[in-house]
Amino acid sequence: MTPLPHPRIATLFESPVAPGSGWPGDPASPDTPVAKCAEDAARIAAHCSEFEDLDATISVFRACPRLVKWREDIAVTKRAQWRDEPYWGRPVPSFGDPSARMVIIGLAPAAHGANRTGRMFTGDQSGDWLYRALYDADIASQAQSIDAADGLTLHDCRIIAPVHCAPPDNWPRPDEKRTCAIWFDDELARLTALRAVMCLGQIAWTSTLAAARRLGWQVPRPAPRFGHGTRTQLVRPDGSIIVVLGCYHVSRQNTNTARLTRSMLDDAVNTLRDLATT
Repeated sequence: MTPLPHPRIATLFESPVAPGSGWPGDPASPDTPVAKCAEDAARIAAHCSEFEDLDATISVFRACPRLVKWREDIAVTKRAQWRDEPYWGRPVPSFGDPSARMVIIGLAPAAHGANRTGRMFTGDQSGDWLYRALYDADIASQAQSIDAADGLTLHDCRIIAPVHCAPPDNWPRPDEKRTCAIWFDDELARLTALRAVMCLGQIAWTSTLAAARRLGWQVPRPAPRFGHGTRTQLVRPDGSIIVVLGCYHVSRQNTNTARLTRSMLDDAVNTLRDLATT
């Protein structure tokens, strides 16, 4: 499959990418309903019967003016090394197996990573680290994620985030997290086979515990603090147990300073797999 950055393909698209334009993996069409506020999102999410429908509506979400402006401005100004390529410039939907027993939770798309490629943890150093570890654990089909057309798939694993738009300074505001929590809660509730979650960083950890409370799941009190290797358990109303595992985020800051090493990440991913499959 031809990678998306190939100039022949790049010339077919503008930035941001319009729904239904033919971008590889775009779940939306020109007819996908656009939620422009939290109330719209809740109403539309309730009518999404499949994960594909949910992904499509997430990918055209426009409820947070600051994030909409930022993600689209970045898609136009671009980074120098990508100046001749189109940027996705829209909310980035979740990625992976809709029947997953494992979930990896990040924070939000990177401005020149997923906001460029349209796929979670794709096209930057964080993705290089994460997908290599997932490949070594037989979860990802390949060790590198270049763009949305590279053919990568995940087995028994899904990657989701509390926020689907690239935020300024990689830091969404509390009101933006609350608005996007509609999608986050809905997706966690739909993952009925879920057995283990790996939270990349403190925001992923606290967002997961908060979502669990909103969904009526049992959460330990006092709330367990995030830490690399920390574990806690959530109990769904049906009695099923979900183990939550903490892992330092695969950010450049953490990996370049060796706060997170490759062996630490490998251990966390292998633990996630073992928790979900044994």
